[in-house]
Amino acid sequence: MDKEKRYLRVYEQVREDIINGRYPVDTKLPSKRVMADSMGVSVITVEHAYELLAEEGYIIPVQKSGYFVTFDDSDIYSLPGKETKAPAPKPGQSAASHTPSDEPQFSYSIYARTVRKVLSEFGEYLMEKSPKNGMFELRNAIAWYLLRSRRLEVTPDQIIIGAGAEYLYGLIVQTFGREVSYGVESPSYQKIAKVYGAGGARLEMLKLGNDGIESTQLWESSVKVLHITPYRSFPSGVTASASKKREYLKWSRKNNGFIIEDDFESEFTPSRKPEETIFSLDDEGRVIYVNTFTRTIGSYVRCAYMVLPESLTDKFTEMIGFYECPVPTLDQMIIASLIDSGDFERHINKVRRYNRNK
Repeated sequence: MDKEKRYLRVYEQVREDIINGRYPVDTKLPSKRVMADSMGVSVITVEHAYELLAEEGYIIPVQKSGYFVTFDDSDIYSLPGKETKAPAPKPGQSAASHTPSDEPQFSYSIYARTVRKVLSEFGEYLMEKSPKNGMFELRNAIAWYLLRSRRLEVTPDQIIIGAGAEYLYGLIVQTFGREVSYGVESPSYQKIAKVYGAGGARLEMLKLGNDGIESTQLWESSVKVLHITPYRSFPSGVTASASKKREYLKWSRKNNGFIIEDDFESEFTPSRKPEETIFSLDDEGRVIYVNTFTRTIGSYVRCAYMVLPESLTDKFTEMIGFYECPVPTLDQMIIASLIDSGDFERHINKVRRYNRNK
């Protein structure tokens, strides 16, 4: 077993022990040496695993004392007035310190070469109109990419392609309607609230705390559709902890609500593993996952996608299935080719290494 698999194995085992209550909140984890001996790995391997758990908000390091569990999934979160325990801020996760312009940009030569390849291989096929939910080739490429990179098992039929995330937010309003309240983080990227407002939706701005929307704000709201950016909310830089992500899911179950998980930028995490998505934790079909290629490839790529839970595909087809896909077939096939060739993931890994070294 290589080094990467070893520390991920330790991470996954300790994570499951924490979630299942073997290590309750505020419990001190075994020392790195004790854990290393019990799992038959090196101390450095355990250190890497503990760092991942701390980055995701499962544990917190206390100087000269060790690592303590901060994850709490008890019913205490369903009680208004009880706030979640915020983990220590992640290194490098402040919005103010993040300068995307410093990161390696997607290679122009690779993009240009891919455009030529697609034009040559597909010819007049590129002049055909895209299906309403997007080209199968792109939806299929995205499905396989999400399986490889995020452990999300979805089908192409669950994916809808749109010209930017804002377009997809508009489709969500068209589907759920204007009669329900939409909850948006405060502060947040201004366009999010503007798009929902322009669609005639009722808005509730929910105050952010240190690790996500404050519990009192969440549970006392009348929201039915909750829009969150759990990786790193803009402009605050707030990242949702593992406990907070599960609190969002608990809220959706108890209030018959739905969650829009805006996963903008999380692929460029400096962490050694991809961020844990709320979509991957959802077993009741209450999370819609939204992401965009504008950040991962470039602002010149006006293409985004959302992944629906299977329970919502018929509803979306019924309500907005008549909308034409606004992304040209050529653009979709270029992105699909970048994903299938591995160039897309190589770029993401390059930026992640850069952010980690930085």
